[in-house]
Amino acid sequence: MGIHRLNHAVLYVRDLDRSVAFYRDVLGFRPVPMTPDGFRGAAFLQAADSTNDHDLGLFEIGSAAGPSPAGRSAVGLYHLAWELDTLDELAATAERLAAANALVGTSDHGTTKSLYGRDPDGLEFEIVWIVPADLLDDAALAARKRIGRLDLDRERARYGGQTRGGLGISIPA
Repeated sequence: MGIHRLNHAVLYVRDLDRSVAFYRDVLGFRPVPMTPDGFRGAAFLQAADSTNDHDLGLFEIGSAAGPSPAGRSAVGLYHLAWELDTLDELAATAERLAAANALVGTSDHGTTKSLYGRDPDGLEFEIVWIVPADLLDDAALAARKRIGRLDLDRERARYGGQTRGGLGISIPA
C-alpha cells in the first residue's frame, strides 16, 4: 500500500461558522464549494498552497457537544500537523495564532520547528517547518531525541527565513 500523504481530515465542531472563520482567517484555508445540495452543517476547506481536493472537512454537531476526551479519558487523535514552506511563514503564523489566542506552545524537535495551536473547540493542531535534507547535520538529527524551546529568530538566522523546508524529505529534491 503506497500511502504518500494525508489527503484530508474531518473534524466534528460545535459551531460551523465559527470554525470556518478560524481556519480561514487564522490559518488561511479557503472554503471549497462541494457540500452536497440540501446537506447542512458541513464545510470543506483547502489549505492555501494545497493540491488536494480539500484538506479539511468540518461537520457541525451543535453547541451542546462536550470537549473531546481524547488523551485524557479516551483514546483518540491528539493532533494533525500541517507543513509550511518557510520559517518566515512559520513566524507569521505564530503571530496570527497568538493574536487569535490560539497559540498554545512551540517546540524545536531538531529536524522540525513547530507551533502548537488550538481551534475554537479545543482541538489541537501543529504547524511545522521541516529542515531540508541537504541542511540536516548531526546536531539537528541528535536533537530529534528531545523537545527544545523554539527560537524562531535563531532558526531564521541559521537556515534563512525564505529557505524552503522539507526539500528531499516531504518534497522531492
